[in-house]
Amino acid sequence: MGKALPIMFQGTHSDAGKSVITTAFCRIFAQSGWKTAPFKSQNMSLNSYVTIDGKEIGRAQGIQAEAAGIVATTDMNPILIKPSRENESQIVVHGRPYANMKASAYRTEFFHIGLQVIEHSLKALMSQYERLVIEGAGSPAEINLNDRELVNMRVARMANAPVVLIGDIERGGVFASLVGTLQLLDEEDRKRVIGVIINKFRGDRSLLQPGLDWFEQYTGVPVLGVVPYMRDLYIDAEDSVALAQFSAKKDQEKAIDIAVIQYPRISNFTDIDPFFAEPDCSVRFVTKADEIGQPDVLILPGSKNTIEDLLYVKESGIAVEIKRLYEQTETTIIGICGGYQMLGERVRDPFCVETTIGYIEGLQLLPIDTTLEQEKTTVLSEGMLTFAGERFQVTGYEIHMGRSARCEGHVPLIQINGRTDGCKTEDERIFGTYFHDLFHNDTFRRHLLNEIRRKKGLEPLYDRPSYRTLREQAFDRLADCVKQHVQVEMIERKMMEFQRRKTNV
Repeated sequence: MGKALPIMFQGTHSDAGKSVITTAFCRIFAQSGWKTAPFKSQNMSLNSYVTIDGKEIGRAQGIQAEAAGIVATTDMNPILIKPSRENESQIVVHGRPYANMKASAYRTEFFHIGLQVIEHSLKALMSQYERLVIEGAGSPAEINLNDRELVNMRVARMANAPVVLIGDIERGGVFASLVGTLQLLDEEDRKRVIGVIINKFRGDRSLLQPGLDWFEQYTGVPVLGVVPYMRDLYIDAEDSVALAQFSAKKDQEKAIDIAVIQYPRISNFTDIDPFFAEPDCSVRFVTKADEIGQPDVLILPGSKNTIEDLLYVKESGIAVEIKRLYEQTETTIIGICGGYQMLGERVRDPFCVETTIGYIEGLQLLPIDTTLEQEKTTVLSEGMLTFAGERFQVTGYEIHMGRSARCEGHVPLIQINGRTDGCKTEDERIFGTYFHDLFHNDTFRRHLLNEIRRKKGLEPLYDRPSYRTLREQAFDRLADCVKQHVQVEMIERKMMEFQRRKTNV
């Protein structure tokens, strides 16, 4: 297929650590001087990344490209599936919406189209790079789906890539899941598995050794590494499965309480990540009205289905709590993208882009009127944000189907080359924007948090982290950890062996 040496990481289930291990190997190979790229043929995720040419791919592949020191392209994730309703998703092909499809239609009508798209992207990357780090999805042992899967062993065969299987020990039953996965693979696919990695291990490695010895003897497949659980790893999560680890309770040792509304179709919640790195911030995700309390900051994040998530906010009683916070407390309320639309006067969907509900009243806290349109906006943006008497140069990205028109009393948040974005109240207690990654702008984030500290009678903190620096350091720390605990040289030898085999494509 090309000159690149491929390796593929698959998992026994979702959230086993495939994305993190793939990111580690992108960094490791790049550190060794190899021109390296990530690849995930099909990604189901509501966390997106906008490429430099304004296309949309899975967040994980964009971050993996950053770890490899390259510019992300849509070839690295040619098919992105974004769940929008029950049993229905938006299919994004090479960064642009292709169609809204149900799962059954995707398997029957899209399979051959998807196969051609994937083959084309894989060939392009194999010809342009020296190392290709491929990520699977879910499990390769989904026997009910394998006849038309587009993301695991079929891709490994296309690239003639050896496969490393990853199991998450933190969930328990890691040996059963690894053995079961291997036994459910076809014989030829099983031969492609060169070893396994056990991920997220805590404790004494010697206590695990008898299990490792048994596994190798029973399966004949080597354990290539046991990766310890890594804390404070500032690398973006791929999907909402990761949110299960967060509590709705405030950390009483932290001065600033940040509550994030976790509605069913939450998207691009990685916007919140920089707050996790702040020493004085407690970040919690809430799903119920009685979990909200009285936070210093309440964030309404992005949504893949603004209207249905807004219905959830209303029916759950969260809407009443939001209005109470504005009327009776000093809480700062912030809406990002879909959350920004919810804060407005109303949301219209005349083309049934998200739902058959054509119209819904918003929370009526910001003077905007949103109409969902058939064309999606995906663009990298920068502008000048005005807040608390200061002006800040901010960068971010936009991914949205809606256009928000000004209503009477509109005060813009960001000036962008002759146009504006966002809206805020006169007292700046509520503001919203289409800018994702707004809080990744260190200077603005520092000012926002110190304004909150000032309101609480606390001294400002000026020695706050640079989130971009933290992420670069995290790439290196992750690579160092994997090099220490995984047999990287053996994996590279197996990659070369597979390259000498006759390709299946």
